[in-house]
Amino acid sequence: MTRLAEVREVAQICRAQDSWRASTINLIASENVLSPAARAVIDTDFHHRYAEGHPGARYYEGTRHIDEIESRTNRVVAEIFRADRVDVRLPSGTTANEAVFSAVLKEGGTALSHGVAGGGHISHAMFGALGKRADRILELPRLKDGFRLDPEAATGLIRKERPRLVVLGRSLFLFPEPVREMRAACDEVGALLLYDASHVLGLIAGGRFQDPLTEGAHLITASTHKTFFGPQRGIIAGRGVSDDLWKAIDRAVFPGVTSNHHLFTLPAMLVASIEVSEFGADYARAVVANAKALAAALEACGFVVAAKELGYTESHQVAVDVGDLGGGRAASARLCESGVICNMNLLPGEPGKSARNPRGIRLGVQEMTRFGMGQSQMAAIAELIRGILVSGRQLSKEAARLRADHPVIRYGFGIEHLNGG
Repeated sequence: MTRLAEVREVAQICRAQDSWRASTINLIASENVLSPAARAVIDTDFHHRYAEGHPGARYYEGTRHIDEIESRTNRVVAEIFRADRVDVRLPSGTTANEAVFSAVLKEGGTALSHGVAGGGHISHAMFGALGKRADRILELPRLKDGFRLDPEAATGLIRKERPRLVVLGRSLFLFPEPVREMRAACDEVGALLLYDASHVLGLIAGGRFQDPLTEGAHLITASTHKTFFGPQRGIIAGRGVSDDLWKAIDRAVFPGVTSNHHLFTLPAMLVASIEVSEFGADYARAVVANAKALAAALEACGFVVAAKELGYTESHQVAVDVGDLGGGRAASARLCESGVICNMNLLPGEPGKSARNPRGIRLGVQEMTRFGMGQSQMAAIAELIRGILVSGRQLSKEAARLRADHPVIRYGFGIEHLNGG
């Protein structure tokens, strides 16, 4: 094979990916799609350029246009979350977390976070980014349902252990966190309260989940490509934090965890942020309604849907126990074979269980909502899942037909809008 032939194969693989995913029902809870307008501003000269530091104070010349883009992005993101401190230079939510961890735990200390079995993200664990900085990490206690933090027990733990950092927010994230209660206890012991909003950032922006900064979180960190439908980047935002803390975070961002920060995706982040400002409330409302509809439809199909007594979910996610159907690994693989894509996931109550073979699957409706699917389509998706997992049918054609009925990305701008159309 010639070198040119290899390059052509790369292009073919990319086209195959585009074609295949356009025929599937994507229920991965950590993914979304860019609008045509946002995607159009990624392929620019910014791919080739560097911009270390802040707008107007760079270590490189030739940055006047990215300075304008970055300054505008900071302004729009600050407006969305009513924040007075914003940094949009992070390439991911995990690096945003790592910057805060390194600034707050520079000399080590104790941190509290959700364990992985309780829905916590891997970056909050001892084997993840938090473990690089914390001397020890204690798990926040949960209520009996397993999906909600126990405010009384958690505040008691904060007062007893006097941590330097408390991390809220999860990867399996169905219900809001008791931020106000946690902030009061953190103030008593001088701990920083961080809310990782990666999964629910778009719902927060749309006013449909909770408002962590107003409720008392010192900082939020987040990735920007889940319910917030931007490119894969990260942010840190705060309100009322001290100058000294923000300076430490600033140094942790650059040069601590970044140098150049992938400039080519920042214009898309700005476009997506403007779209969230324009359409975010309607989108968030539809996402939560669709998640509840999917959960109820799955229950009606005979599935064991988590947190039924709590209304299933208040976010974009639905958790389903498929332990009696071969477990999460087998179930997610069978669904993928039929074009319904999700991920296996540990459920609360699986202590010591391997994340490689959990009982659960996690479903997210945010991408299909952006393609205009509504509650009737959620019922159709539930029937597809039942046909695949319970009846053992191969339903990729049926999934592709449902997906083909919804080709247009909603809650955003088209390419025609970039040209004054």
